[in-house]
Amino acid sequence: MTRVLDGLRVVELAGIGPSPHAAMLLADLGADVIRIERPGGVNQLVPVEQDAGLRNRRSVHADLKNPDDLQRVLRLVDNADVLIEGYRPGAAERLGIGPEVCRARNPRLVYARITGWGQDGPLASYAGHDINYLALTGALNAIGREGERPLAPLNLVADLGGGSMLAITGILGALYARERSGQGDVVDVAMVDGVSTLMTMYWTLTENGLWSADRGTNIVDSGAPFYDTYECADGRYIAIGAVEPAFYAQLLTGLGLDPSDLPDQYDRSAWPMMRTRFAEIFRTHDRDRWVDHFAPLDACLTPVLTLEEVATHPHIAARGTVVESFGQRQPAASPRFANAASATYSAPRAPGADTAAVLRDWGVVESAH
Repeated sequence: MTRVLDGLRVVELAGIGPSPHAAMLLADLGADVIRIERPGGVNQLVPVEQDAGLRNRRSVHADLKNPDDLQRVLRLVDNADVLIEGYRPGAAERLGIGPEVCRARNPRLVYARITGWGQDGPLASYAGHDINYLALTGALNAIGREGERPLAPLNLVADLGGGSMLAITGILGALYARERSGQGDVVDVAMVDGVSTLMTMYWTLTENGLWSADRGTNIVDSGAPFYDTYECADGRYIAIGAVEPAFYAQLLTGLGLDPSDLPDQYDRSAWPMMRTRFAEIFRTHDRDRWVDHFAPLDACLTPVLTLEEVATHPHIAARGTVVESFGQRQPAASPRFANAASATYSAPRAPGADTAAVLRDWGVVESAH
């Protein structure tokens, strides 16, 4: 069996954040991804060889400011289906590897550009990080406790949700369109646009008067006592998401509460009192005892796990959601396909370790001097 993207050739211009994550997702599905490493590399939190996010691709060293190296990379582009870059707008053009140059050589190329603000607009050249893109889209204002400052939700939402995931959508969409037109495309992936897309539900609720701009007062932003986390006797936490009445009834059963003695689930005036009541009860037992107690009930209750605990959870273990390869635990490839071969996990390669092999495999003939 083959994997779904076997045969797809991708050039990744080394960067940080969403671009290597997008390249990893394609590589996990079978694409032949070549990472072009610049002299000195990019700012890595850990050495390249220990970065699971750089798995499943080969590495070519190239200084794009060197004319010979640039021509070598452009010859790789000639044979590629996709190019991914995460530079600031205009940087690739200044290096001589922008979309006009690349697509003039290879009209079938899908050229994906991932930036925070997009390729145009007043902020296009302005520096930023995940938290900034969240701030400008209204997402950051919506996250946090009532009466407290907005809370940054790691860099999952903009860099990865609005960045790499939307890049994959754009790349696959452009590849599908290429099957009909024979032409590639330039995909402008702006994290600010991607986060706005993720906020569709909250725009809809706002436009229909069903969402308050006061954070921490709505149902799914910790405003409701039945959609929140609670501390247990051992200092660990459980999460509950009993939004629907049927699940809420199961929650009350598990907590030993009689619904006839309580206000309606959606009586907002009673939410502070119910939160206090829930908190008092959950503090009477350890987290895992609560998990065992609620196991027979459909109350949308789960333990809040640390990364150290995740891999051994029965459900995660049964699905193989975390794998161990090249000496590291890491997320398994996702999604899964019924009619494709399972993913494999090759260790990240040292910068430039595969230069000669890649040039050979991709049919790049070095110019004679």
